[in-house]
Amino acid sequence: MTEPVHLLSGGAAQGLVRGVEPQLAERGILVSGNFGAVGAMRDRLLAGDPCDLVILTQALIAELERQGHVQPGTAQPLGRVRTGVAVKAGVPMPAVGDATALRQLLQNAGAIYFPDPVKATAGIHFMKVLRSLGLDEAKKDSFRTFPNGATAMRELAACAEPDAVGCTQVTEILYTPGVQLAGGLPPEFELATVYTAAVCTRARSPEAAAAVAALLASPAVAALRQRGGFDPL
Repeated sequence: MTEPVHLLSGGAAQGLVRGVEPQLAERGILVSGNFGAVGAMRDRLLAGDPCDLVILTQALIAELERQGHVQPGTAQPLGRVRTGVAVKAGVPMPAVGDATALRQLLQNAGAIYFPDPVKATAGIHFMKVLRSLGLDEAKKDSFRTFPNGATAMRELAACAEPDAVGCTQVTEILYTPGVQLAGGLPPEFELATVYTAAVCTRARSPEAAAAVAALLASPAVAALRQRGGFDPL
């Protein structure tokens, strides 16, 4: 086995990366991953954290490439990820198809779980939705925010608060036991983010990193991507 491929990734891709680890192991490739809010992962890259492969939003990858932190021509789009609404597994599925239904659900929620509203893609967007619905102040005591969506969904699954609701990217909902996807945000609030993998300029294992990116984006794992919430481009 060679040295692991060091990965800095948005939380949306965590389930996908874990899903291909057996295939990578067959090729003699191990992955050492750090997953979190895309802004936090970008900051870690810029601060000098070891990184061979980065998986962030398409816009951030393009920015990092312009700045010289990502090798040109190595970007591999993985798919489009919607932002969705989650509830605990086993509870009746609520309506979230329009702004009125979503507002009622959030108004009645005992707690609202979502990722960092400053550095996480879904958290930033969901805070804008809360403002649009007039709930950013009225419900602020019920907010439960976490560094990333995966943690927010795990905490939602474990909580005992009545009528708890969560919001993050659908990948993080679908890969978390104990929560279920109620649906995407209503059309007027929809957010779909393209995630992209790219090899870092200072990668110590650039060939292995490129192999990981190629597998993640390949037709061979298209079904895994779609099951996990990555819509085809």
